[in-house]
Amino acid sequence: MDEKPPGMDRWDERMEVPLAVASALFLAGYATLILGHGLPQGWRDLCLALILAAWVLFAVDYVVRLWLSGRRPLRFVRTHLLDTVVLILPLLRPLRVVKAYDTIQRRQDKPRLTLYARVMAYAGLTSILLGFAGSLTVYRFERDAPGATIVTFGDSVWWACSTLSTVGYGDVTPVTPMGRVTAVGLMACGLALLGAVTGSFSSWLIQTFRREDEEGPPGENPGAR
Repeated sequence: MDEKPPGMDRWDERMEVPLAVASALFLAGYATLILGHGLPQGWRDLCLALILAAWVLFAVDYVVRLWLSGRRPLRFVRTHLLDTVVLILPLLRPLRVVKAYDTIQRRQDKPRLTLYARVMAYAGLTSILLGFAGSLTVYRFERDAPGATIVTFGDSVWWACSTLSTVGYGDVTPVTPMGRVTAVGLMACGLALLGAVTGSFSSWLIQTFRREDEEGPPGENPGAR
């Protein structure tokens, strides 16, 4: 497995906060445009400027990490497919939690509950952010569509919750192509996040039980085995 170049770690550390702020601004600008009915043109232009500025920062981050990796563009895209998807669709940036889950899965040392709890907390936050982003997208395309059942933002939020949890009550459903594409994406993300949470918890339990089994009952001398 290829090791991450030292410069990549420093860059990721420096960009962690700016990218988090840019993600928040991107989502805030997008939400304001969708929910701000009758918003003055000046405010709409400001929201569009925030979205564009955040997108430019995401693109700069992607290009810099491509340069620091020392790999050819096509190889970098293949090995960083999630980053590429997130660059094209910034509303999916919360899915970067998969990287944290992958890092913890590779750990073979003493199980640390804090690390696994962090992944589970990230997965929960990711579900909220993705649900909100999906609600905005579906509401944008469904509210004026003929025969639509999702006509308010509340309907959209309810639909997103049931879709992410893979329950799918079916009382409200998207009728537009973009709404259905978003539904497929949310279902896939819901399954992935559920797998990350259950996988992290299961891995922590397995490592804990394995370590206790190797140490043996209290008072037993391991060297006597």
